[in-house]
Amino acid sequence: MPYQHILVAVDLTDECDPVMHRAQKVASASGALLSVVHVVEPMAMAFGGDVPMDLSMLQQQQYDQARQRLDAFAGKYPDLSEDRRHLTYGQPRQEIHRLASEQGCDLIIVGSHGRHGLALLLGSTANDVLHSAPCDVLAVRLKKSE
Repeated sequence: MPYQHILVAVDLTDECDPVMHRAQKVASASGALLSVVHVVEPMAMAFGGDVPMDLSMLQQQQYDQARQRLDAFAGKYPDLSEDRRHLTYGQPRQEIHRLASEQGCDLIIVGSHGRHGLALLLGSTANDVLHSAPCDVLAVRLKKSE
């Protein structure tokens, strides 16, 4: 059965374009809707949760910059209407799964560097999203930049 709605999770780096191109091919082949999501992680997570100062202003600036970058990225893809561009705040795996469920997505597409060993043990968003996903997950292998 063809996919109906595909959610593409992006980190807004230069490596997002190959992931989006693959997503467009899959969507075109199955006639699926295409949506995109970027998750802004709480700054406190980078500091292990114990932060002795108020980061709310910095967090808001980070969110506003992410909105601008997401709109610029999505602007390169005319099929991505504004209502299919999602910017959320929280832990990437949880937010991607939540949005996929809410939007009725039957495929999540993420980029993957295919790390092994210690890098894999420390985790990656692609690996994290795969576990307990509410639908199929396609990890697009990203080439290492030379």
